[in-house]
Amino acid sequence: MRSLLCISLCLLLFIPAPSIASSQQADPELRQRLIQAVNAASSFKDRFDAEVWLLDMAGRLEKRIPDLQSRLYLLRQIHQEATRAGLHPELVLAVVDIESRFDRFAISRSGAQGLMQIMPFWLDEIGHPDDNLMDVSTNLRMGCTILKYYLDKEKGDLKRALARYNGSLGSSRYPEKIIAQLNRRWFKN
Repeated sequence: MRSLLCISLCLLLFIPAPSIASSQQADPELRQRLIQAVNAASSFKDRFDAEVWLLDMAGRLEKRIPDLQSRLYLLRQIHQEATRAGLHPELVLAVVDIESRFDRFAISRSGAQGLMQIMPFWLDEIGHPDDNLMDVSTNLRMGCTILKYYLDKEKGDLKRALARYNGSLGSSRYPEKIIAQLNRRWFKN
């Protein structure tokens, strides 16, 4: 079974997959970072590292996303956007896990949308009002950019950055949920 998964992974790794169809304030510096992020792209630099990471994470994500091709597509997108933003992909997996349970169509009570639960006002703020926050790439690019901005703003303090991301600065509940999920499920052993 593992060799079949590895072969499937190798075949799907670099084939483009079809698109899988809080309260943040409009900070000017963050707006500029989001505008830059919309136009940037990156991917795995080393095929072997990609295969190892994707194989490991695909196994961890299988219960949430049973379809292998969908799982690998999402993992590639998460790795690409996290790496582009300067974040650990496992941290982004933990945020997505807590925020939306990997449901790209999730909408919160406050109106946040998609995998990383992005507030729609950001689309207007960056001059992309027609972009779709349910689109995996768009949502991950914006979410990773926002999270990295808060991590930089908090000088690397992950708990404070996560609280800002969630709009709950001053409370440790949300950061502790993310960090617990990160350590329990997503960090490489």
